[in-house]
Amino acid sequence: FGGLMERIGLLRVLAQAALGMARSTGSLVTTTLSTSIGINILAPDQYLSIILPGRMYRDAYEQRGLDAKNLSRALEDGGTMTSALIPWNSCGAFMAATLAVSPWAYLPYAILNWITPLISVFLAYSGWTMTRSKDHASDLLSGIKSEGRN
Repeated sequence: FGGLMERIGLLRVLAQAALGMARSTGSLVTTTLSTSIGINILAPDQYLSIILPGRMYRDAYEQRGLDAKNLSRALEDGGTMTSALIPWNSCGAFMAATLAVSPWAYLPYAILNWITPLISVFLAYSGWTMTRSKDHASDLLSGIKSEGRN
């Protein structure tokens, strides 16, 4: 499914549409989280909510000079943490069968699962914990050094 979407160019089109709203680092992370959660709701498995947005937004994170761990964290916060809250997702179905309660019943007690994406949005907009890539930092330093020589 994901490979087919990428092969026919659908991922690129969806990413361009979503990235049209992502003007800042905070909105880029929010878009990544929203896409991961949305795919969790639409798809039956959490892996798609990690892989598809990861492939969709990898270039956007690189273009902004953000380290890949920022994308990884957003994918985990949006995809992995919320999958157990979706009843028809494989994780939600497993949790419901294991606990013998619906995800809606344990939702108020699964604080970590629903608060993690909110904290991630806050951290992204504040800029705190948003790490620049080493290549971007090297480019900035070389630019500063060359300006000092002029």
